[in-house]
Amino acid sequence: MDWQYLYICTVELQTKLAVLADAAKYDASCSSSGSAKRNAVGGGIGSTEGSGICHSYTPDGRCISLLKILLTNFCIYDCKYCINRVSSNIPRARFSVAEVVNLTLDFYRRNCIEGLFLSSGIIRSSNYTMEQLVGVARTLRLEHGFKGYIHLKTIPDADPELLAEAGLYADRLSINIELPTVQGLAQLAPEKSSATIHQAMGQLHDHIATSKAERKDAGKASVISMPRSRRTRPTAPKAFAPGGQSTQMIVGADSADDGDIIVTSSKLYTGYRLRRVYYSAFSPIPDATAELPLIAPPLVREHRLYQADWLMRFYGFEAHEIVPAGEQGKRMLSLEHDPKLAWALAHRERFPVDLNTAPREMLLRVPGLGVGSVDKLLAVRRWRQLRSTDIERLRVPMSKVLPFVECQGWSPGRSLDDPLLAAKLVQPMAPPVQASLF
Repeated sequence: MDWQYLYICTVELQTKLAVLADAAKYDASCSSSGSAKRNAVGGGIGSTEGSGICHSYTPDGRCISLLKILLTNFCIYDCKYCINRVSSNIPRARFSVAEVVNLTLDFYRRNCIEGLFLSSGIIRSSNYTMEQLVGVARTLRLEHGFKGYIHLKTIPDADPELLAEAGLYADRLSINIELPTVQGLAQLAPEKSSATIHQAMGQLHDHIATSKAERKDAGKASVISMPRSRRTRPTAPKAFAPGGQSTQMIVGADSADDGDIIVTSSKLYTGYRLRRVYYSAFSPIPDATAELPLIAPPLVREHRLYQADWLMRFYGFEAHEIVPAGEQGKRMLSLEHDPKLAWALAHRERFPVDLNTAPREMLLRVPGLGVGSVDKLLAVRRWRQLRSTDIERLRVPMSKVLPFVECQGWSPGRSLDDPLLAAKLVQPMAPPVQASLF
């Protein structure tokens, strides 16, 4: 009888895992970076340092190293773009806190994962759901000494005390902004409040900043050694979400253009010091409202938004520079050219750039040159004049770089005046296919 009961429980757990792991695939903000270094040398289980961790790779090359699941795919909200909305006719499942804890520990002991990414639909109320999410992280950390990575998706309208407690156990917290504009959120998710989402982001930002300041001050404080003590190390305050916070927005579900998306992301980065903004192309869902588009936006649009996001974070571009106004005032990124190349083609008067004299800020705007390549060129030119052969050694796309630079022994001549230059720099791409985690 015991074996029959065990078999039934195992089958039920596998069914739940199949449903809730598949439901989690729509959440793009799954990362395992930025955490504090921890290991189980002093007791407990796990590590965030990667030693002994087995990573799984999807067919498209992505590395999957977190157990990525929902606590439940039931939700009391009826967001029109969400497959898990209350009016959706899909199979439902729900994990208990103990089941998520046991799954995480079991997968970790099998060397399959390095941590947990946990999100959830809203059960009963926001506070009840948030307490369940925090309960998983609390149990893993305090009862099992789990040292691995934990990423929690938090509920913005939950009590601030629950958000504050979540940051004590999770490496990274994230709150989905859902849609890039207030109007879009009001239209497609009227039960959610943009003001509440931003308020919760501000609370997390304040907690993270306060924690960093306290830990920095503790490191400067003098320490009085205890008798017979060989080490005098101060006890630093507990870090609050050392991996910071992130968010995700849906692309193509509403009428927001790329300019709206990039401007919103820029404000989030400067206002709340977010670590990442993730972009998720809208996927048509069954029994959808007429307010949603019938077809998904081109996946290359999502790719261009990530490239534009990178330009803001690492290349010194401002949001208004990346997406100029186009036809009928719509601000859309080029699908044929990456955002930096599109900017260079629109500002040919600022090129060619002399690799031997140009400042770093301008070198970063040369198409085809990344941050690492620019730093290498700057290091070399301290000792000698740069030549075209130096560019070749960087293994960068020469056809993209050479029309926009000049150096000893190379000049692009009048190639920047060529009206066909933009067409020549279009890279043929295979038809994009929606990636799947499972």
